[in-house]
Amino acid sequence: MNSFSQQNSYLATSESVTEGHPDKLCDQISDAVLDAILEKDPLAHVACEVSVAMGVVMVMGEISCECYVDIPSVARKVIRDAGYTRPEYGFDYRTCGVLVSVKEQSPDIAAGVGRSLEVRDGEKSDEVLNKTGAGDQGMMSGFACRETPELMPLPIVLAHRLCHRLAQVRKDGIVPYLRPDGKSQVTIDYSHGIPRKVVCVVLGAQHDPGIEHSTIEHDLMEEVVGEVIPPDLIDDTKFLVNTAGQFEIGGPVSDTGFTGRKIIVDTYGSASRHGGGCFSGKDPTKVDRSAAYMARYAAKNLVAAGLADYLELQVAYTIGKASPLSLSLETFGTGKISDEAILDLIGKHFDFRTEAIIRTLNLRRPIYRQTATYGHFGRGDLDLPWEKTDKASALKAEAGL
Repeated sequence: MNSFSQQNSYLATSESVTEGHPDKLCDQISDAVLDAILEKDPLAHVACEVSVAMGVVMVMGEISCECYVDIPSVARKVIRDAGYTRPEYGFDYRTCGVLVSVKEQSPDIAAGVGRSLEVRDGEKSDEVLNKTGAGDQGMMSGFACRETPELMPLPIVLAHRLCHRLAQVRKDGIVPYLRPDGKSQVTIDYSHGIPRKVVCVVLGAQHDPGIEHSTIEHDLMEEVVGEVIPPDLIDDTKFLVNTAGQFEIGGPVSDTGFTGRKIIVDTYGSASRHGGGCFSGKDPTKVDRSAAYMARYAAKNLVAAGLADYLELQVAYTIGKASPLSLSLETFGTGKISDEAILDLIGKHFDFRTEAIIRTLNLRRPIYRQTATYGHFGRGDLDLPWEKTDKASALKAEAGL
C-alpha cells in the first residue's frame, strides 16, 4: 500500500451509531449475555447472536456452560438502558417479545478448541496438551497510528465522540426531545498524512414528533457538534443534520437489527482492513475477537514505542490450531526500523497462540458489554487490557530508538 505521507491530499470518512441503533442494540444484548455467563462460568463457550425487529427480540446461538442465565431478563435490561422505555417509541423493554433459540456448541468444534497438541521449542508436551485451539478460521487486523492521543484514526474518534455526546444530551435532558436511535459520520481532509480539516459532519438523531427541523439543527450544532469538533479543524466545513427531514420513527420499528453488522464502527473506521468477523457475543476462544484484541495491543505498543507512525498487523488462524498460520504487517512507509526487525520484536514480545492471548489480556471475565458501543479500541474511558502500552518502553529500547 502507498505511504500515507506520500499522498498529497486524500479524504477519509468514518461513521458511528448510538446505543439505540438496531444493530448496536443487538451487539449489546449479545455481549450482555456473554458477560452474564462468564461471570458464573469463565470457561464457557459462547456464540450468541441477536436480531431485533418491530416488537420482537430473537436470541440465538451455541452456548456450552455450567450455569443458568435468564436470557430474556438480560435482553430487557439492555433495551431499557438503551432508552427504549416508552410505548410510544413502538418498541420498549416491557412489552417486546423475547424468543430464545440456543443449543450447545458443536462437539466437533469443541474438540478442536479444547485440545490443541502444538508444542513450542523448549516446552514439554504435557504443558501445552490442553492449550486452547482457535475457535474458527479467519484473519484479524490490528491498527494504530499517531493521529490522536489514543493512537487511533481521527475520523473514527470524532464519529464516536459525536454519538456518545448525542446519547449524553438525551439522557441528561439537555436536548429532551431526542430518542435513542442516532448516527454520525465525519470526513477528514488529509495532507501528507496530517489531518488538515473536517470536510463534512453528518448527524442523524431520532426525535419526538412535532419538533421543527430548525430547532433540531440549532440544538445539535450547539450541544453536540460544538462540544466535539475541534475549532481549528473547521474550515468551510459542511454540517448536515437529519438530511432526510424528520426522523421520528427509529430503532427496531424502522429497521431490523443484527449482531455484527457494525464491524467497521467497532474497529478503525476506513483506516484499516478487516477480516470480516464480528466481536460481540463471542467468548475469547473465538479468535475473531481475542486475536483482533491482541493485534491491537501489539500495534498500539509498537506505535507508542516509536517504531512506526502507522502500523497494521494482520494474523490468520484455522480452527483447532493454537498458533496463527501467518502474521504480517504494513507500516505504510512510516517504519523507523525494517518490517522484518519489527516482526522479530513481535515474535519475542507477543504470543499469538489462543490460550496465551486469553491469559495475557485476562479475557475470561465479564468485560465485554461496555465495548459494544462507541468502539472496542481507543477507549480512554474504559480500562481495557488491549489498550495498555506497557511493552512500549522495552520495545523502544530493544529497537535502539
